[in-house]
Amino acid sequence: MFYQRAADLILVLHVGFVLFVVGGLVLIVLGNLCHWRWVNRWWFRLAHLGAIAAVVVETWLGWVCPLTTLEQWLRARAGDASYSGSFIEHWLQQLLYYDAPPWVFLLIYSLFGLLVLGSWWLFPPTPRSSQK
Repeated sequence: MFYQRAADLILVLHVGFVLFVVGGLVLIVLGNLCHWRWVNRWWFRLAHLGAIAAVVVETWLGWVCPLTTLEQWLRARAGDASYSGSFIEHWLQQLLYYDAPPWVFLLIYSLFGLLVLGSWWLFPPTPRSSQK
């Protein structure tokens, strides 16, 4: 039961990471249009850029996401032969995992990474000295 719960927790964390990457860009654009100053704070912008950079680098290098690897290991330790476990597991996996050729992910993640970089040009972060 411990491994099942731990795998569900990793899955929730993984979905949260994806929501941060996708939702972060939405917040940056919307926040700048609505004049929300916090969306241009260095800590937020660097965390967001680092998150999508990690995804793009993993994809270009052909690495499997460490969160996916950890979740699968935990599910194997729990004795799960497939992803037919808990309610949380079932629905979050439907949201997070989908089948497509690897080049599709490479293209999508790379283009999204370029959008994030573009947001730095269009909506530059607030200089650290003026964030006080």
